[in-house]
Amino acid sequence: MADVLKPARGQSPIESARRVLEAEAQAIQAVAARLGEELPRAVDLVLTARGRLIVSGMGKSGLVGRKISATLSSTGTPAFFLHPGEALHGDLGMVTDQDVVLLLSNSGETDEIVRLLPFLRRIGAGIIALTGRRDSTLGRTADVTLDAGVEREACPLNLAPTSSTTVAMAVGDALAVALLEARGFAEKDFARLHPSGSLGRRLLTVRDLMHTDDTIPFAPPELPLSEAIIRMSRGGFGTLVVVDPADPERHLLGIFTDGDLRRFFGNPAGTNAGDGAGNTRLPDLRVPLSQVMIRSPKRIGPEKLADEALKIMEGKAITSLPVVDAGDRVVGFIHLHDILRARLV
Repeated sequence: MADVLKPARGQSPIESARRVLEAEAQAIQAVAARLGEELPRAVDLVLTARGRLIVSGMGKSGLVGRKISATLSSTGTPAFFLHPGEALHGDLGMVTDQDVVLLLSNSGETDEIVRLLPFLRRIGAGIIALTGRRDSTLGRTADVTLDAGVEREACPLNLAPTSSTTVAMAVGDALAVALLEARGFAEKDFARLHPSGSLGRRLLTVRDLMHTDDTIPFAPPELPLSEAIIRMSRGGFGTLVVVDPADPERHLLGIFTDGDLRRFFGNPAGTNAGDGAGNTRLPDLRVPLSQVMIRSPKRIGPEKLADEALKIMEGKAITSLPVVDAGDRVVGFIHLHDILRARLV
């Protein structure tokens, strides 16, 4: 790494920037190679705790700690940042014996962090150290010590926290993701914690948007086409979901849309073509839905992402989908307009 870090005389800004990035990448790779049983132990300590994960650090380590805390909270591990100075002036009341505290200090000797240790021990909270020195006061005192040591900083003066803060953040990410996977945290959980913004909208499920119960445009298979047209017009969806009213579980029989209606009117066979004298006959509007509906239509499950429903609609040039459970029972209905209102596109 020493060769990478050594600045060359007359280096251009892009060469300097590349040298820094290469140095920090090498530092992360070195820590990854040293990673051992301490990370699984840290995961176990957090998972078995009944409280929250509290993150604390001073200066640049504090800034890194705030980011780690935010990542943990957004991936299923309740966490918050506690400033060590404020903790020493009363905010230790936030910490309980049910909590785990993640303390960041590159040297492991940061005064405010070291001064917290006996008080955290007295409270009974678990302690995880994220430090560059395992043999430091912090490293020796913690229940689990995560190694974030670097050979030197990417700063050519070896002074400004650069490689050390990058590595600390990467180890924090590694802990957060390991906890995410251990908890079985899934896309639907991520969506629940990110309801706003494009990310949250992209992770909305069909259940989040679908119509249910009396708002589903149901129709019986024996309904005459003339009445189906009126019902479809009043419903505002341009779709009827066909189920047997005698079936309490509402198994899906078919679907009928305004597109199917246009095709029915435009089908010479459906209109009986004519009377032989050049006069076109109107279609028989007394036919039941069972004769004109689409059997085995496209459908989707309620736990699928709304984005998947949109892809089906776009791929099949349709505007709505019945929502069914594993037993093909209708539990909802989703329309393209619902997806547009959610601003998925």
